[in-house]
Amino acid sequence: MTHEESFQQLAQYWSQAMPFNRLLGLEVTKFDSEESAVSIVWHDKLIGNPEQRILHGGVTASALDLVGGVVAAANMLSQLPELTPEIIARSLSRLSTIDLRTDFLRPGRGENFMATAKIIRSGSKVAVARMEMHNEKGDHIAFGTGTYMVG
Repeated sequence: MTHEESFQQLAQYWSQAMPFNRLLGLEVTKFDSEESAVSIVWHDKLIGNPEQRILHGGVTASALDLVGGVVAAANMLSQLPELTPEIIARSLSRLSTIDLRTDFLRPGRGENFMATAKIIRSGSKVAVARMEMHNEKGDHIAFGTGTYMVG
């Protein structure tokens, strides 16, 4: 199985088979070691402030954490010479969030949101990612930094 085929399967798995991601409607749209992306479509169950009809901050932080973890995982897996289901499972079993910082820039208004992430640093044990969330108009909603255990 090629890295690209593995990445496509993992994107689908993380979007469909992870109950929390399904609950929030988070969809991994790009699983890549250079830049990954997660999208979320507005739904009233995601309201954080009913008076202003804005996205809950926990949803924003969750989307940023997921996309940071996705780019960290893709970066880790892309460095392996071979990908088998066993190698992927073993590698991903070590993946976890060590630290997450979320900076909210403006209220989460919109109908569609896109979170993207890029790797800042990738080592044998720890990876650091920079994440951003925008709405469909391009408004910058939040950014974050995530530190992930990868080894």
